[in-house]
Amino acid sequence: MSGIKNRNIKVQVNRFLPIILLFFSVLNEFDFNNLGLKYFSFNFSYILIFYYSLKRNESLGPVAIFFAGLFNDVVTGLPMGMSSLIYLLLCGAAAYLRNITLFPSLFKDWLFFLVTLLCLNSLSFITLNLIFNFEISYFDEIINVIFTFLLYFIFSYIFDFLENFLVGNSSAR
Repeated sequence: MSGIKNRNIKVQVNRFLPIILLFFSVLNEFDFNNLGLKYFSFNFSYILIFYYSLKRNESLGPVAIFFAGLFNDVVTGLPMGMSSLIYLLLCGAAAYLRNITLFPSLFKDWLFFLVTLLCLNSLSFITLNLIFNFEISYFDEIINVIFTFLLYFIFSYIFDFLENFLVGNSSAR
């Protein structure tokens, strides 16, 4: 009986873990500058949204993603709705890739993530710079895109491991 109860708890943790991680990442707004790593930043929210929208579309709903974007705008000081728009477009790109892919491959997902990152960061940069007159550093944005792209590969394996550990199925890949 306790085995069934533990299994149920693991399933529930696996079900709500992406939402908890998403809100933790947007409310925390951690930065590696405190560790002395000046040129190391990445957007964990992008990785999380893209991965779970691609692999488990039922785990992060558009309403949760929208509200996470609003919270991110409040924490970072961006115009309201900007992060929500970017997050929902990222979710839509992942859904598009999921629907057109016959044979999933981490390498193809990774390259599509790069193209999506470049398009969304360009849209964000143009909107923030031209419409809202935000000063944005090109170098910081490039560093952020590079590390976000590179770390997607690593976090994909971590999320797959968590899925296999919590639920015990190997359908994550």
